[in-house]
This record gives sequence, structure tokens and C-alpha cells, in this order.
Amino acid sequence: MILKEAPPDKLYFSIGEVSEIFAVNPSLIRFWEKEFDILKPKKNRKGNRLYSQKDLENLKNIYILVKERGFTLEGARKKLKEKTTDTDTTGEVIARLKNVKEHLLKLSEEI
Repeated sequence: MILKEAPPDKLYFSIGEVSEIFAVNPSLIRFWEKEFDILKPKKNRKGNRLYSQKDLENLKNIYILVKERGFTLEGARKKLKEKTTDTDTTGEVIARLKNVKEHLLKLSEEI
């Protein structure tokens, strides 16, 4: 589950910020970089990774396929190569449904 939304006005994110957004370890993000060609974060002079909004979108698609839909890494790579991926809309629907569920659970606790 994606814990928080990335600020839309920010251009670049550190690997720590990205790992907090997706609630995963930074090592998983580095691993996915090796496994998926679409992840190409910039690196500064120190070698620190800087993830753009586009990188976050790609990570979101990978996260949905692997963590939420249960794809293998190979299956996720194939799905991402298809230009007709439905992960964007599916991810949005899943996030909305989870928010509704949390809201309903809070309401039921209050009753």
C-alpha cells in the first residue's frame, strides 16, 4: 500500500523519500532499478539517486504489478513493455477503495 502521495511541485526525490512514499526499503528500490530498464534516476556528484516524477510513476506501476497484483518480476517487465498497461487506472481505483475502506472502518468504530 502506498502510504502517502508525493508532493506534485517537487522535481526530485531522494531514495529515502521514495522509500517512505512506497513504504518499502531503499534496497528494494535499488533492486528494482537493476531489474527494470524504465527506472533511470539521475545521480548527483556524490552519486546519490534523484528520482523524478516520471520515475515515481514508473515505480508506482512496478509496485502495483509486483506487490498488489502478484506479478513475478518477469511478468511485470512484460506487462510494462506493453503500451496498453492498465496499472495507472487500476492503481488509482485501488487507492480510492482503500481510502473508502479506512473511512468506513473509522465510522464503524465511532458507532
